[in-house]
Amino acid sequence: MPTSSSVIEARRAFGRRLRLLREHAELTTRELARRCEWHESKCSRIENGHTQASIETIRVWARACGAEEQTEALIEAARGIEGMYVEWKEMEKSGLRHAQDSVRQLWERTRAFRAYSQNMIPGLLQTEAYTRAVLEGIRDRRGLHDDVEEALASRVDRQTVLDDKARSFEIVLEEAALYRRVGPPELMAEQLWRLLEVAARPHVRLGIIPRDADRRLMPPVEDFWIFDGRQVEVELVSGFLRVKQSHELKLYTEDFKRLDGLAVHGGPVLQLIAAVLASYNS
Repeated sequence: MPTSSSVIEARRAFGRRLRLLREHAELTTRELARRCEWHESKCSRIENGHTQASIETIRVWARACGAEEQTEALIEAARGIEGMYVEWKEMEKSGLRHAQDSVRQLWERTRAFRAYSQNMIPGLLQTEAYTRAVLEGIRDRRGLHDDVEEALASRVDRQTVLDDKARSFEIVLEEAALYRRVGPPELMAEQLWRLLEVAARPHVRLGIIPRDADRRLMPPVEDFWIFDGRQVEVELVSGFLRVKQSHELKLYTEDFKRLDGLAVHGGPVLQLIAAVLASYNS
């Protein structure tokens, strides 16, 4: 299965963690392998991040190093790495509706949403027509069976979280997302009016990064969502990353702050949207 640099680095970091455990116990890889009844090369592959340690392997490793109290923390970290990368074809193999439903629990339990989008209006803010066009494009591009209407119904139902004033939403868009067409001008105009309506809600903070913003410190990046600061989902071409490692969460949180710092808010947002609307009406 193809993977991402983030997953590879997470495996390497986990391997270093196990190496430190072995070194703290003053064991060589040969002695550790002997105690665990493994080939010595298995220890090297795990420590170098070439092989992901199984749950049982972690238990045996910790026991051999006299560090059984660390077993559960190690297992939790390993499970986080294993579930980091998901291919679209795997997520969508049962259809687009299944892909939409699979994230429902995460959205329902999240109280603070933060999102960044480079090219598209995020799903939470989309009109039905915009969402339908996006889903139809995914269906045709990836050769999926046609359950667009069912997936659309699931997406629309998920949007009800936006009506909950006890939740907070911070969303940053590149200005290019306002111009990126997924359908005829009337579809795009309706979508922009929807943005104006959402931006007026007190629990929603919408920011737009102007096309002429100085990007030396913070260039455009992949679209991502931050859920309560505990989980990040990043959209890639081949799949998506589910990030839970604390150091990576910190990086995404810091980059979101930088992106938000480049964005305009309030009145200037309305002016940018109005300018695009005017271009469709001209």
